[in-house]
Amino acid sequence: MTFNALFRLALGVATASLIGTGAFAGRTVVAVAANFRDAAKEIATAFEQKTGHEAVMGFASSGQLYTQITQDAPFQIMLSADDVRPAKLVEEGLGVADSQFTYAIGKLVLWSKNPDLVKGAETLKSAKFAKLSICNPVAAPYGAAAVETMKALKLYDTLKPKIVEGANVTQALQFVATGNAEAGFVALSQLSGYIGGSRWLVPQNLYKPIKQDAILLKKAAGNEAAVAFMAFLKGPEARAIIGKYGYAFDSNI
Repeated sequence: MTFNALFRLALGVATASLIGTGAFAGRTVVAVAANFRDAAKEIATAFEQKTGHEAVMGFASSGQLYTQITQDAPFQIMLSADDVRPAKLVEEGLGVADSQFTYAIGKLVLWSKNPDLVKGAETLKSAKFAKLSICNPVAAPYGAAAVETMKALKLYDTLKPKIVEGANVTQALQFVATGNAEAGFVALSQLSGYIGGSRWLVPQNLYKPIKQDAILLKKAAGNEAAVAFMAFLKGPEARAIIGKYGYAFDSNI
């Protein structure tokens, strides 16, 4: 059965669960890029309320999740922060080819707890800070976008000695939140719970769009909950949550 056929089946299952007794309820394990943590948790709650299925989340950088999947981790879905690793999983026979789609496009932000520090690109040019937090640019697409931004501004070599690197974007945020770095490049979605401070929404022309793709993994074979989650992720309830956290849905941002 193709993914599209499974997708149609999932819609039927979801509908049945709304009017039935929960007989279709199941469980799926989802690998989620760290930037999408809060949105994913909210989506999982809405998914369970609507379908009866449970989505169990595991969070890390996209690179870490990819490595875990290639080493036989028990994930059935990957919500990556890029479109490259899901495509590689298809090439390597671990992902379902026609299941890959972009569920969100991320936005990069330079953020500080200091309300007077961040004033656009000028903050990077003046470099009046001791430490600048980013996430690992090899493992995490938001780290790659941060490096790309600094290079586009011709500031990377100047700023490199000030960079402190987190394993993922959650750790990059924590460095700033705990005062271990005065400023840092993070995902806009992470700042929904932070009031105050100062931030700069990095213009899209300074880095390639962060296309975040979902992929159904071959381990999901026969798992109706996994297919139903992929269908739910494309639906209006999930998209409303994704939009609330500041993500875009196409490259025109």
